[in-house]
Amino acid sequence: MFYTTVLPIWEALRQRFTKTTSALPESDLNLTLGKSSIRGLLYHTAEVEYMFAEWFFGKTKPEYPAQTSSESLQDLVELLAASNAHLVQAMQELPEDQWGTPVESPMGSSSPLEAVGRLMYHTGMHAGQISLIQKHGSNK
Repeated sequence: MFYTTVLPIWEALRQRFTKTTSALPESDLNLTLGKSSIRGLLYHTAEVEYMFAEWFFGKTKPEYPAQTSSESLQDLVELLAASNAHLVQAMQELPEDQWGTPVESPMGSSSPLEAVGRLMYHTGMHAGQISLIQKHGSNK
């Protein structure tokens, strides 16, 4: 029940993020505000999805390319698609009785259900930061 309840909510949020990300102009990847860049936030979002799949769902993180300053938008969209697919598969494979069981992680203790909530917040927060950087950022 948890997977079938959580998945549509996650997919609604993640599809909106993907649509926004895919429509970014390539030139916006280099926009920065403070220490944050759009390129860095996109990479970081994928990285966190991989980490959460491993920490809270027990799915080993695959090898993926290290962050560089030359990733294209297409590279980042593909990385985000792969991290999302990995996370969704991890959620699907988690036994129903483990969704509410706390798991110790480098962030502390959270159940997989709580972890998905954190990921939703995380993704939404970075979507907002990307919008802010587009409005007020500079090209470095």
